Amino acid sequence: MNWCCIWMASGGHPAWFVLRNLVSSTKLDMGWEAHTSGAVAPVLQPWSEGKKHGGPLDVASPSLYVFWHCATRTKGLCRCAEHQEQARHLLLVDRTEVVRSSLHPVFSKVFTLDYYFEEAQKLRFEVYDTHGPSNLGCQDDDFLGGMECTLGQIVAQKKMTRALLLKFGRNAGKSTITVIAEDISGNNGYVELSFRAQKLDDKDLFSKSDPFLELYRVNDDQSEQLVYRTEVVKNNLSPAWEPFKVTLSSLCSGQETRPLKCLVWDYDSRGKHDFIGEFSTTYEEMQKAFGEDQAQWDCVNAKYKQKKRHYKNSGVVILADLKFYRVYSFLDYIMGGCQIHFTVAIDFTASNGDPRNSCSLHYINPFQPNEYLQALVAVGEICQDYDSDKRFSALGFGARIPPKYEVSHDFAINFNPEDDECEGIQGVVEAYQNCLPRVQLYGPTNVAPIISKVARMAAAEEHTGEASQYYILLVLTDGVVTDMADTREAIVRASHLPMSIIIVGVGNADFTDMQTLDGDDGVLRSPRGEPALRDIVQFVPFRELKSASPAALAKCVLAEVPRQVVEYYSHKELPPRGISTHTHEACPQRLGQLGVQPVSVSSTLEVP
Repeated sequence: MNWCCIWMASGGHPAWFVLRNLVSSTKLDMGWEAHTSGAVAPVLQPWSEGKKHGGPLDVASPSLYVFWHCATRTKGLCRCAEHQEQARHLLLVDRTEVVRSSLHPVFSKVFTLDYYFEEAQKLRFEVYDTHGPSNLGCQDDDFLGGMECTLGQIVAQKKMTRALLLKFGRNAGKSTITVIAEDISGNNGYVELSFRAQKLDDKDLFSKSDPFLELYRVNDDQSEQLVYRTEVVKNNLSPAWEPFKVTLSSLCSGQETRPLKCLVWDYDSRGKHDFIGEFSTTYEEMQKAFGEDQAQWDCVNAKYKQKKRHYKNSGVVILADLKFYRVYSFLDYIMGGCQIHFTVAIDFTASNGDPRNSCSLHYINPFQPNEYLQALVAVGEICQDYDSDKRFSALGFGARIPPKYEVSHDFAINFNPEDDECEGIQGVVEAYQNCLPRVQLYGPTNVAPIISKVARMAAAEEHTGEASQYYILLVLTDGVVTDMADTREAIVRASHLPMSIIIVGVGNADFTDMQTLDGDDGVLRSPRGEPALRDIVQFVPFRELKSASPAALAKCVLAEVPRQVVEYYSHKELPPRGISTHTHEACPQRLGQLGVQPVSVSSTLEVP
C-alpha cells in the first residue's frame, strides 16, 4: 500500500477528498467535506466488540471520542512555524453515536483527518459509558478507557491493537482497541439512498416492531464493515427510513459489484435487538433495479426458511430513491473559470505607532519590508494567479483621511472611492506606501464595516447563480477588534456568501480574543445566537511565523481556502461553470481520478 503523496500538476499542491457519511456535519449539511490542503486523508471509523459479561462494558451504552494532541490552538501553524509555543491541548475531533445497552457496539460515525508524513500527529481515543443525551459532552459519563497513538503508527501498521488504559496508566481489565487501516483511492462522488419496507414480521407481543436497517459492505476477506445504520421507526411494520448519504468508497470501495448486505432488526432498548431478516445485493444491482422500477428485495430470515415449509419472506425492503452526486474539487472550480477576487484591508490605527519612527509597525524600511508588507505580498502573490485582470481592492480602516480628516473604517488607500482597485500586488504596495504620509493614524479598530462592504459584492455575485467569482478578504491588524459584536454578526452573515476571511495579527499584542472569530473551538455565533453556516475565518498571529519562509506563511494563511470554496458551491449545489446544473446523475462516474490515496481506519474494542 503506497502512502506517499501524489502531487498534482497545479503548482505542486497535494489534494485529497474524503466523503464519508458526514450527514450530521455542522460545517456543511451536504454531508461531505473536501479540500486541497492536505496530503493524505484517513477516515477513522471506530467500532467496538465485547465478549461475555462482567467487563467494563457490561450493560454500558458506549460512545467513542477522538482527540488531536495539538501543539498550538491556531490552525495550520503546526505545519508552518519553525518555532512554536508548545501547549498541552486536546482538541476534540468528534464523537461517535451512542450504542445503547450493548456489549457489541458498532459505531457508524466516521472521522476525517489529514495525514502528514512529516509530523508526529498524536491521537487519543476515549471510550465512555454515556448516561445523558448523546449531544452533551462526556463530563458526566463514566470513563471506560483510553488509548494514545500517532496517525503514522496506524498507517504504518495497517492493523494495530492496543490495551485500553484507565487513569494513571492502569489497564481497563483486558479490554483492547484495534485500529485497522484501509486504503481508499479516488473519491469523487457519493450516493443518497432511501429505503422503506412493507409487511415486516411483528416481533413484539403487545405492539408492532420498531424496525431499523443496517447496511454492510462485504470486504475482500469476507469480513463485514458497517456502512450505515438508519434511525428506529417506532411501532411500524411498513417503515420509511430517512434518506442518507454515503460515499462510493464507503459503500463499495469504488467497486460497484462488491457484495452488500442489508439487515433489518426490531429495536430493543436493552440492546437485545430481534433479527427480522436480511438480503444481499450490489450497488450495480441497485442502480439497474431502480432504473427498471424493480428495486425491492425479500427480507429473509434463514432460520424461518429452514423451519417453515411455505415460508416466503419476513417482509419486503424497497429502494425508494437512489441519487448519485458528483463531488467537485477546488481545481474543478478554478479550471471552470471561477475567479478569486482578493481584497486587502490594512489597520491604520494609532496603536501601530508613528510611521516615521523605526519602532512603528508601519515604518517603511528600504532594506526590510515591515510585517504588513510581508503578509500582504506572501498572500497576494498566491491569490493573483487566480484573478485574470490582476486588479485588487485595497482598503484601510481606523485613520483620519483627507480632505476633512474624518475617521473612516473603509476607505480606499489609493484615495479613489470610485475605484479602489490597484494594478497587481505591486500596485497595492505602492498605494500603501503613498497612503501612509497622507493619513493620520487614529482609531478604533473596527473591522465590521469592511467585512460588510466585501460581503455586499459577494452577495451580488451570489445572485448570478454561477460559480464564477469567490471573494477573499485579508485583514491585517495590530490588535483585537473593537467592534467584536458587529464583527461576529458580519461574519455570520458572510458565511452564507462566496467569501472567506483571513485575519493576520501583526505585532506583539495579545490576540487571545481573536480566536473566537476562528471556528476551531466551536461554531461561531452572532450576538443573537445565530450560528455561522460555514467556518470562513482563518486567524494567524504573524509573530509565530516570523522565521518561516514567505511560502510557508502563504500556506498557513491560505490552507483552508480551497475547502471553503468547495463547501460553499457544494452547499449551493453549483457545479463548475460549463457543467450541467443538475447535481445528481443516473450513472455514477468511475473513481480513481484524484491526486492522492486516502486512508480509512476503523477500530475494534474488545472486552473479555
